[in-house]
Amino acid sequence: MPSFDIVSEIDEHELTNALDQANREIGTRYDFKGANAQFKHVENTVTLEAQTEFQLQQMIDILYQKMAKRGLELGFLEAGMPEERGQRAYQTITLKQGIDRELAKKITTMIKDSKIKVQSAVQGEQLRVTGKKRDDLQEVIALLRKAELKQPLQYQNFRD
Repeated sequence: MPSFDIVSEIDEHELTNALDQANREIGTRYDFKGANAQFKHVENTVTLEAQTEFQLQQMIDILYQKMAKRGLELGFLEAGMPEERGQRAYQTITLKQGIDRELAKKITTMIKDSKIKVQSAVQGEQLRVTGKKRDDLQEVIALLRKAELKQPLQYQNFRD
């Protein structure tokens, strides 16, 4: 029986490359001379550190640009509020990965409401969609690509 999995994962290798490129650009830009600004990546967060909030905003723009060039979707990022501590400014960006229960329920409801003859099942942080025809599965993928969801999705393990 044909099936595929719906997941929401960011490519860690490409993210690391984008962050390295952004750090390199900050190191060479004139407006960041002596600012000791940097990006730090720890598990599911990216921390921006600079002297002022204005520099933080410039750093976010640089990061978005580098991520877009590397083919990473910006929907994975959730920027927190900038805060100033002492003479430094910090901002934390959270990386949203995995499909939470609320989003899984919404996707399942969308699939059921479309009257396409497939079944969907939640498996941890992903959804498995199965159906009798390959065309039905492709219809589900097209439906989800058109939907306005707040998180990017990938479709993996498409099996006939």
